[in-house]
Amino acid sequence: MFNIKSHKEFLFFLTTTTLVILLSINFVQRAEKRHENHVSHLEEDYEEGDEKDSKPTDWFIKQRMGTNRDQFNFAAFRKAKDQANQLVKSASSRATWEFVGPTNIGGRICDVEMDPTNANVAYFAAASGGIFKTTDQGQNWFPIFDNEMTLNTGDICLAPSDSNIIYVGTGEVNPGGGSITYPGLGVFKSTDAGKTWTHTGLDKTQCIGRVKVHPTNPDIVYVAATGALYGESEDRGVYRSKDGGKNWERVLFVSPKTGCVDLAMNPKNPNVLYAAMWERIRKPGYQKYGGPQSAIYRSQDGGETWQKLENGLPKSNDNTGRIGIDICQSQPDVLYACFATTSGDHLGVFKTTNAGDSWKQTNDGTLYGGVGTYAWWFSNIRVDPNNPQVVFFLGFNFYRTQNGGNSWQNVGYDMHVDHHALYIHPLDSNVCLAGNDGGVYLSTNGGSRWKKSQNLPITQFYSLAVDPKDANRILAGAQDNGVNFIATGSKSGWKGVIGGDGLDVAFDPTNSSYAYGESQYGAFRASSNGGRSFGWGGSGISGNKGWKCPIAVDPTNGHVYFGSDRIYRSTSHGSYFSSISPKLTNGDERDPFGTVTSIAVSASDNDYIYAGTDDGNIWISKDHGKNWKSIAKNLPKEWVTSVAVHPTNAEIAYATISGYRWDKHLSHVFKTTNAGESWEAISTNLPEAPVNGIVVSPDAKTLYVASDVGVFMSKDQGQNWQVVGKGLPNIVIHELDYHQATNTLFAATFGRGIYKIDVSSN
Repeated sequence: MFNIKSHKEFLFFLTTTTLVILLSINFVQRAEKRHENHVSHLEEDYEEGDEKDSKPTDWFIKQRMGTNRDQFNFAAFRKAKDQANQLVKSASSRATWEFVGPTNIGGRICDVEMDPTNANVAYFAAASGGIFKTTDQGQNWFPIFDNEMTLNTGDICLAPSDSNIIYVGTGEVNPGGGSITYPGLGVFKSTDAGKTWTHTGLDKTQCIGRVKVHPTNPDIVYVAATGALYGESEDRGVYRSKDGGKNWERVLFVSPKTGCVDLAMNPKNPNVLYAAMWERIRKPGYQKYGGPQSAIYRSQDGGETWQKLENGLPKSNDNTGRIGIDICQSQPDVLYACFATTSGDHLGVFKTTNAGDSWKQTNDGTLYGGVGTYAWWFSNIRVDPNNPQVVFFLGFNFYRTQNGGNSWQNVGYDMHVDHHALYIHPLDSNVCLAGNDGGVYLSTNGGSRWKKSQNLPITQFYSLAVDPKDANRILAGAQDNGVNFIATGSKSGWKGVIGGDGLDVAFDPTNSSYAYGESQYGAFRASSNGGRSFGWGGSGISGNKGWKCPIAVDPTNGHVYFGSDRIYRSTSHGSYFSSISPKLTNGDERDPFGTVTSIAVSASDNDYIYAGTDDGNIWISKDHGKNWKSIAKNLPKEWVTSVAVHPTNAEIAYATISGYRWDKHLSHVFKTTNAGESWEAISTNLPEAPVNGIVVSPDAKTLYVASDVGVFMSKDQGQNWQVVGKGLPNIVIHELDYHQATNTLFAATFGRGIYKIDVSSN
C-alpha cells in the first residue's frame, strides 16, 4: 500500500495524480475525436493485405452481386423496382408511415444548387434520399422527388435562362469504400421548379457526376456519366441532348472503364466544354481509382470533337486518379482543376488563364493533408463566379484561397468533414451553400463561417432499436454520423452518442438501462444509462470482423451476443465476452468477408441460438452454445442478412438473404419448422430484391420484411405479400423493429431517417 509520509507529500501526490488523470482523459477524448473524424474512409487494398476488414461499399455490394459474381445485375435491380411499384399501386392499406426523425443529424449530400436569380431558393441532392428544396434560404427543406423511381441522386442543374427548368442526374459517383453507393436510373427533368418530373433517359449510365445546361437554350444539355460502379461498361462518357432530353448522343467516350466525373462549360461561349475523365475499376476486395486514361478533355465545337489537355497538367499514367474542374463564370479563360493519385493522395491544384492551353500548379502544399488517402471520395473544386482569385478546394477538409492559389486556408472548422458540393451565388458571392457527409451548410460571409441547416431528414441508417418499455427511446446507427439516440419523441432532439460510422444497436429487453452499440468493424460500446452515453466494452472479442457485426440480447436474461467469425457471449453487460462457438465461416484471415451476419436467441427457449453468415451458412445450437450444427444444406449459398425465431416455438425460424437474381428465380425469405432440418421458400410474390431483415409479430400471425425496395408483410406465412402502409420513401430499408406495447413497426431507411407505422389494424 502506498504510504503518505506527510501532508505536503499527500498534496503533491494528489495534485500530480489529478493532473495525470486529466491529461489522460484529455488524450483519450482527443484520440477518440480524431478517430471519429477520420473513420469514414481508410486505405483500400486487400490485395496488399493492409486492410482485411470489409469496407461498407464491399459489404453492401458483395451481398447484392450474389455468390461467385463480380458484377451488379442492373437489369435485375430495375425489374425488382418495377415489381415493387406494382405492389405499391395495388396496395389498399390506409395506414400511413410517420417520420420519426432525426432532422438535426443530417446525411451525405452530393450536390447543392441555388436559383441564380433568387438566393432564397435552393436545392440539394441527398446521396440516397432524393431532391429537396427550400424557399427560405435553408430554414426549411421539403422533398420534391419522392414519387420517382429512384432517390439515388448525383447532380442537379438549373437552366441559367429559366430556373423553372431543372435537370437531375441520378446515381451517386462517389464509388469508394467510404459508404454505400447505389446506381440511379438516368436523367429526370422538371419544367415547373420541381413540382413534377419526367424521366428523359440514359438509364444505363447508372451514375451521373455533373449536368450542364446551355446558358440561353435550356434544350441543350450535357451529362457527365461515370457509368456502372462495379464493372466495365460502354454506357459512360459525355452525353448531349439538343431537344431537352428527348434524345441523347454520346459525344465523348474513352474506354469501358473510363467515365466522366466532372464537366465545365464556358458561359460566354457554350461551345467550349471541359470534361474530367476518370479511369477506375471497383469490385469487392479490389479497387483501382485511376489510370493512364484519366485526363481533362476540351471541346471547342459543342462536343463534336475533343482534345486532350496536357500542357502543364500531370502526365496521364497509372498514378492519375480522380479529377475535378471548374470555370470562373465572369472570366471564363480562368479555370482550376484538382488531381488526385490512384492511391487517393492529393496530386495538385492547377490553374489556367488561357482557357486550358497551358496550366501551372498552384502553391497547394497545404492541401496534401486535406484529403487523407481517399481523394477518390471528393476531389472537387469551385471558383467564385465573380472573382477568379477566390477558389474552394473540397476534400476531407474545406479550403479556400483568396489569391489565386498562392496560399490556402482551412475554412471548414465549424463544418462536418468530407465535402462534396458548393454553390457560390452569382448575385452575391458572400452567399454560399455547401454540402458534405453531414448535411447542408450556409455561409453569408464568403465562406469564412458556416451554419448547418437543421431541417434535414436524410440520415442514412443501418440499424435501429426501440426500447421495449418506451417507444420514444430509440437508438440508431448511421453512415458517417455515428450512433444516435432520442428519448423524447422529438424529431430535432437527437443526440450523437457514438462517433464514426454507427452500425448495430440493441436495448436489453429485461432492463433497458443497458444498451449496446458499435462503430465500424465491431468497435463495441455499452451503456448503463439507457443509451444516453456509452463507454468501451467488448473485451475478449477477436476474429475476423465485418463492417457491421451483429449484436443480440437474450430476451430472458439480458446476456449479450456478438458475432465476428464466431459467436461471443457476455454475462457482464458487455464488459467481457467469451467465445461460445468455433469459427462458423469459410473465410480465412485475409478474407474481407467470412463473418457472422445475424444472431437470434429464442425467447421461448434460450438454449436455441441461430446464426447466419455472409458465406451462405446458417448454424444452430440447441444447448446454449456448447455445440453447433450447420443447417443450410438446402438454402441458396447467398449472404444471410437476418434470422428470426418464432416467439413461442424455438423450432420455427425464418431467414432472409441478399443478392439479385441472375439466370433463375431467387427467393429471399425462408422458413423452417424443424430447427433447420429443412427450409421452405416463402417469398412467392415478393419483389426479387435483397431482403435485409425480418420480424415476426408477437402473435406470430404476421411477418414483416425490410428490403431494398420497401417494407412488405404477409399474413399467411409468406404465401402472399403486400406493401405495408403508404408514405414511405422509395428507398433501401435496412432494419425493422416491432414495438409490442404500442403495436408499432419502426423502419430504418438508408437516406431518409427513421419511420414508424401503427400496425394494430393488421
